Amino acid sequence: MTTTAEYSVEVRNIRKAFGSVDALRDVSLYAKPGEVTAIVGDNGAGKSTLIKCISGVYKADDGEIFINGEPVSFTSPEESRSHGIETVYQTLGLVEDLAIWQNLFLNREAVKGFGPFKFLDKNTMRQRSTEMLANLDVYIPSVKSRVRGLSGGQRQAVAICRATGWGSHVVIMDEPTAALGVKETAKVETLIHRLKSEGIAILLISHNFDQVLRLAEHIWVMRQGNVMAGMRAKDTNGDELVALITGASAGRK
Repeated sequence: MTTTAEYSVEVRNIRKAFGSVDALRDVSLYAKPGEVTAIVGDNGAGKSTLIKCISGVYKADDGEIFINGEPVSFTSPEESRSHGIETVYQTLGLVEDLAIWQNLFLNREAVKGFGPFKFLDKNTMRQRSTEMLANLDVYIPSVKSRVRGLSGGQRQAVAICRATGWGSHVVIMDEPTAALGVKETAKVETLIHRLKSEGIAILLISHNFDQVLRLAEHIWVMRQGNVMAGMRAKDTNGDELVALITGASAGRK
């Protein structure tokens, strides 16, 4: 996937308040295509609020959002997805009692027929689901398997596949490996590298600094609703990230 814009996603001076609480205060940052951009910070730093503004869950009170250089304004997650933004939340959002193919096509069901005589095209959805998983080199015994019977890594892979199977430009991942073991974490990180190689911009929210420094090209540090620093991952380390998050360091832009 290619784009001529310098940034796949850019936010400028985003503000968001809930009552008297300022969750975001003039937040500006960007993510480039084909890179992993990490956003780190303590609980309450504003990370989740920011990604919900980008993904259309919340509407910012002020500021601008640009996707591939074009200004956008989202009032729903559906509008965000229509612009190529997909989010893999920590809870994954999978329906356990549905089959894998049903989860991949949830709210995007393929139909056949015409007029009032339309039916679900199950064969097409199953075939397409198999192709989507194969494209990401994900091993699943059968797309007819119910999500309930999958391992944590397989569930995460299905969620990532659903997020990237529809022409996405930006994929937001919220703690994608928090509940996984070492082996399954490695598989998910391999998927992330694969997405990056396809030119997709990945916004990674993670408390795992080792993972952030291993995967990311750029890192933004947030504290109390502000962006305290933005730097290339190769130019920082875990100690500096901790100092910026806790306030021991004043920050750098």
